[in-house]
Amino acid sequence: MNVGIEATSVYFPKGIETAEELSKKTGIPEQVIIEKFGLYQKHVSDDTMQATDLGIEAAKQLLTKIDPLSIDVVIYFGSPHKDYLVWSCAPKLQFELGTKNAYAFELMNVSSCFPIALKVAKDMLTSDKTIENILLVGGCKESQIIDYENPRSRFMFNFGDGGTAVLVKKNSTLSEILESSIITDGSFYEDVRVPAGGSKLFPSIETVVNRQHFIDVHNPSRMKERLDPVSIPNFEKVIRNSLQKSGYSPQDIKVLLPLHTKRSMFRELLQTLQIPEENTIYLDHHGHMSALDPCIGLHFANEQGKLSEGDIAVAVSAGTGYTWAATVIQWKGV
Repeated sequence: MNVGIEATSVYFPKGIETAEELSKKTGIPEQVIIEKFGLYQKHVSDDTMQATDLGIEAAKQLLTKIDPLSIDVVIYFGSPHKDYLVWSCAPKLQFELGTKNAYAFELMNVSSCFPIALKVAKDMLTSDKTIENILLVGGCKESQIIDYENPRSRFMFNFGDGGTAVLVKKNSTLSEILESSIITDGSFYEDVRVPAGGSKLFPSIETVVNRQHFIDVHNPSRMKERLDPVSIPNFEKVIRNSLQKSGYSPQDIKVLLPLHTKRSMFRELLQTLQIPEENTIYLDHHGHMSALDPCIGLHFANEQGKLSEGDIAVAVSAGTGYTWAATVIQWKGV
């Protein structure tokens, strides 16, 4: 028995914000947004769609290929910025998708969560004989929590919106999920957060007036000073470790599926691993969508014919806090 990804789907809202429009909002030159931020445009949702709705729209496409009643588990792995603050969105997904026989829960680790979700789904399917099909659903509406007037949050101006879904099952004909590697450095736990809204700083008129309900960086220069020396080495470490545990090396990577970062970091990672740029997916027309990026990249890689039988893909991401995670996927074919 193998456990693998059998199908993927994506959904993007109709609204688009271009680099030119972002330039007007932020005062950052358009070419800087394109060349340094690595962003030509991103999708932005309107008020009618929340993170859950974006994930549901993606999953509906996938469920045209499988009976919703055959889904045993639904796992939400997307953005923590959801419809409501203290609320599990998993029951909504289960109900709206018609997966009546499934139990549902959330798996939350901000942007690093997709490689982790693949590991959790694989481990559940391997250990539980009663589970055959797991539906992973992710949604992101993080464009809504950006304060473009706050220069401390500048590196998050690439946040965009979208949805994605993955069917993970036993004896998949499309792929096999191999091994994972995860690193957490909790010393970054308070660097990036939405300051108000939780128990530490309960909502008030003052928190609204002070714009404390947007994502913020406590001390950008101090975070950069501590993060820069470890970020690329930790990306490299989880990629190499996951490959080694799977019996492969970076030279075997056919497609690297990273989260969307600034272009210089993206290229530094490729250079470190000696991977050509054509062997990856860089979401410069979509931006960063929390945990969704590597999953969306996998969908695009398959659509673009970048993966053939026997090819190795690596989903890799990092989430503030900070956690780096990678999971290896071996392709079988269409």
